[in-house]
Amino acid sequence: MLKTLPRFIVALIFVGSLGGGCGHDLNTAQGVAEEFVDQHYVYIDIQKAKQYAVGLALAKLNEEIRLTAGQSIDAATQKPKINYSLLEKKESGNRASFLYEGTIRSDDGSSFTRKWLIATRKEGNQWRVSNFSESD
Repeated sequence: MLKTLPRFIVALIFVGSLGGGCGHDLNTAQGVAEEFVDQHYVYIDIQKAKQYAVGLALAKLNEEIRLTAGQSIDAATQKPKINYSLLEKKESGNRASFLYEGTIRSDDGSSFTRKWLIATRKEGNQWRVSNFSESD
């Protein structure tokens, strides 16, 4: 029994690690852009979005945090449902940009769309969001 227990634990760890691989590929510009969109717009977690930001994007996030100080977003907060799709991408060397269209649906059944332009750049060997903007 003791000899099979370590094999079982190793198998359990392996299977558990497969579930963690379902996210975005953070070694690519598009993966980082989509993780940023998820954190910033879908989950409304600006602190997590900051992990993927540098430069102007980081400054914008810090300003959002300052402007929303005292407003808590937690499990009890009613959040909209957001789906998005990639409309356009431009990649060139150490820079890339991605245009997404998001559909935002509230619980009352109303919805609207927004476009998010996400600019990325490679810093060392990691891609980071360097700027972002939103439009109708």
